[in-house]
Amino acid sequence: MTGFLPREALRVCLVANSRFPIGEPFTGGLESMTWHLARELVRRGHDVAVFAGAGSDPALGATQLGVDVLPDPLRDDLGRHDVDAAPHVQVAEHHAYLSLMLELGGQDGERYDVLHNNSLHYLPVAMARSLPMPVLTTLHTPPQWWLESAVRLDRGAGSFAAVSRHTAAAWSAITPSACVPNGVDVDRWPVGPGGATAVWSGRVVPEKAPHDAVLAARRAGIPIVLAGPVLDLAYFREAVAPLLGSEATYAGHLDQSDLAALVGGSAVAVVTPAWDEPYGLVAAEALSCGTPVAAYARGGLPEVLTSATGRLATGGDVDMLASAIGDAMTLDRGQCRAHAEAALSLERMVDRYEDLYRQLLRRRVAA
Repeated sequence: MTGFLPREALRVCLVANSRFPIGEPFTGGLESMTWHLARELVRRGHDVAVFAGAGSDPALGATQLGVDVLPDPLRDDLGRHDVDAAPHVQVAEHHAYLSLMLELGGQDGERYDVLHNNSLHYLPVAMARSLPMPVLTTLHTPPQWWLESAVRLDRGAGSFAAVSRHTAAAWSAITPSACVPNGVDVDRWPVGPGGATAVWSGRVVPEKAPHDAVLAARRAGIPIVLAGPVLDLAYFREAVAPLLGSEATYAGHLDQSDLAALVGGSAVAVVTPAWDEPYGLVAAEALSCGTPVAAYARGGLPEVLTSATGRLATGGDVDMLASAIGDAMTLDRGQCRAHAEAALSLERMVDRYEDLYRQLLRRRVAA
């Protein structure tokens, strides 16, 4: 590493989530962030290797994490009699990351200057000190016990970034982290004309609470369109589907361009986390389209918005959210776009990660 120059191209190993593909249509913000980061790093001239789940965008040239191994029906049935047997998916995921870490701990790891971990798995964190390159892990969630224990196990070998000041503060008792807000590609989320409906986008799961968005829009007197992957079918059937009708429709899991057109053609974006949202990428995407936001003030979401670009309501207060929807619809769409370009862009995010990569390398050289 002694020949490292501060501004030269880097060899970056990106480790992604193994459960969901890194490609469109994105399952969530983590997958979107990793895909955009990889593409932008390549555009800037870096050599990027991506390790990701099956079905990831072929243009990334990603190496699949693990091998799809179906359990033997007989052995699997016999194993069910052991109540302590680990679920097949968890074992497969563990082995996928273990195999990768063992490979990178040998000569394969010498090919990279830095490893950037964007998975939610504990092994890339716990095994950071066994690797020849510095490891940066982005914290995409509030503290989870399996990651907390991994952080303690790595004995300070790894470094961390958090997607918001809120998330960094939540992790502060466990590990320090740099704040690197997720960025949105403003070219792929162009300004739209607005419209007469509200929009909600994201994973259709209880912690995102789209049913609250429907109820609030109904009380605000505006139709709403929901879009996103249904990852909890029971929740969708029990809490969301009964609310659908002429004034609340489900558009499905849209690809990025269709989703951008929907968001840009809406009067207001509604964001309804029932948990402390680590960041709130859907809000940043809406602002890039010029669409103001009405949201629950949970987690990192208040960091995404300003008084000129959105209105906040107390988490779970549907009446207050309905009022916020009405107020947000009056905000200037040009100011929403300007805020996204100045403070929430992909370029700003990748600039910060490049700086962190080089800081880690300089620290390694000096050690």
